[in-house]
Amino acid sequence: MIIESTKSYKNQDVDKIFFRPSFSGKSAEELGIRVLYNMPMPTTVHVWSRPDNVLQPFASGWDGGESATKYQKTINMRKVKAETQFSADDYFSLVFEKIVGSSDVSYQDLTGTELEKAETELFRQAIVEGIRSTMWIGDISGIVSDTTTFNGFFRQILNMDEDVAALLIEDEASIPAAIEMFKSCWDNATQELKSLRSEGELVYFVSSDVYNRYIDELEQKGTDSAYLDTINGHQTLCYRGIPVVEVPLGHYATKRFSTFCMLTDRRNLVLALNTSDMPENEVRMWYNPDEMENRQRACFLVGADVIDQKLVSIYYSKF
Repeated sequence: MIIESTKSYKNQDVDKIFFRPSFSGKSAEELGIRVLYNMPMPTTVHVWSRPDNVLQPFASGWDGGESATKYQKTINMRKVKAETQFSADDYFSLVFEKIVGSSDVSYQDLTGTELEKAETELFRQAIVEGIRSTMWIGDISGIVSDTTTFNGFFRQILNMDEDVAALLIEDEASIPAAIEMFKSCWDNATQELKSLRSEGELVYFVSSDVYNRYIDELEQKGTDSAYLDTINGHQTLCYRGIPVVEVPLGHYATKRFSTFCMLTDRRNLVLALNTSDMPENEVRMWYNPDEMENRQRACFLVGADVIDQKLVSIYYSKF
C-alpha cells in the first residue's frame, strides 16, 4: 500500500507539532544541556558576574563596591534543512507499525489523525537525532567529522584549544582507566569550574567506551553493591557525586573525539533553535510518484556553542 497524502506545516504548526515537544520542558532536560528555543534573533546568552565581596561596614550613605558585570555571547545560527526519503513500501510499514496498536485502524481506511501523528512522530525522531548528534560532532570545516551543517561543541573546543584544560590521548594503547580520566579532568579543571560544584550542575560527558569501561571498573570492586548493580544494571552513574552521562556517537564517523571525557557545567553547553524567524520555515511530507518514494523535509535555524572555555576540562583522543 502507498501513503499519497501531502502534508504541509508552517509557522505555529511547525513549532507546536514538530519542535516544541522535543526541545522544551522535560525533553530539553533529557539532552543534558541548555536549550534556547525560539529566542529573539540574534540569539544571545547573557552571563552576569557578581562581585566577590558585597559586605561593607555599616555606616550612613552609599559605599557600594564594583557593579556586577555582564558577559554576552551570540550563538552563531545557520539555516539547515532535514530531509528523509523512503521507498513507498518501507514508508508504509514504518508508519503503520507506529499505529498498529490502535483498535480503530483499518488497512482500507488508513487516513485521518492517527496516520498524521505516526508520520509526524517518524520524522520528528529523525530530526531530534540529527540535531543531537550534530550539536556534538558538527564541523563546517570537516576536521572533526563529515557532519558539516553547523559547528558543534567539539569544534568549539578545538577553537579554544589553548584555553581549554585539555589532556590528549595519543594512541589507543594509551587510553587510561575511566576513573583516571575523571580524576585528571577534575585535577586540571580551573578554579572557576570547581567552584560551581555546589550548584549541582557539573557533569562528566563521556563517550560510550569510557561509560562502559567505568561500569566494568565498578563491577570489579567486589562489594555487595557492585554485585547488585551487575545483576540489576546501573540506573545512574556518578563519580564523587558528579553525574556521568553517556554521549552515544558510536555509529557516527568522528575523526577526533572518538574517546572523550569532558567535565563541564551543563549550562555551559548551549543549543539554540529557531523556527519562527525564517521565511522558509516549513515542514512538508509528500509522495513522489516518479521515484515511488515518500519524502519529508523541514527547514529551520540551529546553532550550538560553548559559552566559557574556562568551564571545560577534557580528556580526548586525537588519532
